[in-house]
Amino acid sequence: MEINPHKESKLVEVWLSREDQASQEVQARLREVYRRCAKEKYTVAVFCSGQQDLVEETSALLRYNRRCSAERAVQREKARKRQASR
Repeated sequence: MEINPHKESKLVEVWLSREDQASQEVQARLREVYRRCAKEKYTVAVFCSGQQDLVEETSALLRYNRRCSAERAVQREKARKRQASR
């Protein structure tokens, strides 16, 4: 478990690995973090590691975004040509 407080924004980031998510000890510590932060009026944001391959999922997302961008460019070009022919 990694805890990153940000005093200026009254935010505490908590990063949990897969092992942390399954640990009863870590969960007890996390409840204590919630309690302390509530007392000091901080917001707690908990980030949990996923179950899928980060490289593969990121690559798929980039491919999808590139394809969408290309499709939008084609649509803009078609619209431009339609406007020009009027």
